Amino acid sequence: MKVREKFLYEIWKEKKFIKSLSTADSQSIEIIDPGLQNKELAGPDFHNARIRIGNITYLGDVEIDTSHSNWKTHGHYIDNKYNKVILHVVLSNEKNKNYVFTKEGRKVQSICLVDFLDENFQNSLRNAIRNERNDRTFSMPCSESNSLVTEKEKLDILFDLGTMRFKNKTKKIFDRLKEMVYLKKMNIREPIVRYDFGDDFFNKKFSPNDFDDEVIWQQLVYEMIFEALGYSKNKDIMLKLAKAVNIEFLKNYSNKENFDKIIECSLFNVSGLIPSEFSFNDEATSEYVRGLVETWDRVKENYDGPTFSPESWHFFKLRPQNFPTVRISGGSRLLQRIIEDELIKKFINLTHSESKTKKVTNYLRNIIIVKGGDYWKNHFTFDKIAKEEVKYFIGLSRADEIIVNVILPVLSLYFEIFSEPDAARSIKNLYINYTQKSSNQLVNKVCETLNLTEMRKKSVYYQGMIELFRSYCVKEKCLECKIGEKVFN
Repeated sequence: MKVREKFLYEIWKEKKFIKSLSTADSQSIEIIDPGLQNKELAGPDFHNARIRIGNITYLGDVEIDTSHSNWKTHGHYIDNKYNKVILHVVLSNEKNKNYVFTKEGRKVQSICLVDFLDENFQNSLRNAIRNERNDRTFSMPCSESNSLVTEKEKLDILFDLGTMRFKNKTKKIFDRLKEMVYLKKMNIREPIVRYDFGDDFFNKKFSPNDFDDEVIWQQLVYEMIFEALGYSKNKDIMLKLAKAVNIEFLKNYSNKENFDKIIECSLFNVSGLIPSEFSFNDEATSEYVRGLVETWDRVKENYDGPTFSPESWHFFKLRPQNFPTVRISGGSRLLQRIIEDELIKKFINLTHSESKTKKVTNYLRNIIIVKGGDYWKNHFTFDKIAKEEVKYFIGLSRADEIIVNVILPVLSLYFEIFSEPDAARSIKNLYINYTQKSSNQLVNKVCETLNLTEMRKKSVYYQGMIELFRSYCVKEKCLECKIGEKVFN
């Protein structure tokens, strides 16, 4: 059961209570007139209600919410249309707050209807409220009134946010690139915290010549791809792994016949994910682990970085396809392409030689997508056979995320540094016209709320929606948001 507004309004209009209403401080509440239901306009649910609280009769509006927190999450506290509210009626008051404030700063009593309903009815409502609360993760304060903003205005705002997000990402990448150049020149090994660099770094003037080092660009892309493969739960440890098993170390073995095995064994041994006990039920696991350990024994003397513990990794509540074991295996194959196939050069040459968005898109996807194979094609963790075959270590959806959030910003930065404005412009145009196949729960919810479902696949709008939600909705900066400005003023 989901709490529908129509259902709540009927309770209010028909006064279906088992006892007299009262406030938290025991003042009696009498509904003289429940008010006229607002069916057309944005704003409170009932207008012109007459309610006696204690000895005072109030004339004004009533707002009904499933939860007390809706007053804030729906943006009523910053909306002038709610300045005449005289009573806030809720079904759930999880934080036991007894009032809310209007934008003008006036204090308004809140009452929880559940306290005044039949017990069986209460139980049904509590279950419905619990389900509704679970849907609130991606709620937007303007969800009830953003129809006041035209579709064109919304798209223009999202376009600006999407391009700003791309620019900010490029700036962040540039900061990391400068750190890497400085660390290499000072012969300092990762990891190091940024504030350890000192004035020499922060005052240094960089020139294009400082960035004319293919290994640094390869390391940059490698780190960012591994961070992306870690998703939210493992992105930090995946980034640390990429910094530890760095390109400089791996290039010592790039001419070896089994270079792919060396990359994979290095990543798994340093990660700490290989089981310490070697008694496996699965013969394939025994053979695979033996190969990882034996190969590592031949190369580890040149490794002087950190190793990590199994506790650093998270598997709980992850889909098996997203387990770090599978992602490391896919990442190792992509890393081999970065080094052996000189992917950075290929990306640069592609930008110079091809201008058609569809061809460039397909080329990039074919490079980033990694099909399942070998041991991890049939396993999600060590010694546990997968019920279904792992067809892709890096599929189309994740490949698109990597292209939009890693490859395109890096290429844009590269062409800006080396003064190739036409190529930089081509990359930005590709970003604007790129159509993502990936699906994102947050983006889907924003699309639904803004009624823009047709535009969610276009990367500039897709990224704009993420920027909108994370920079404004979550932080409750509605009055700084261009949509919020139009809705709440």
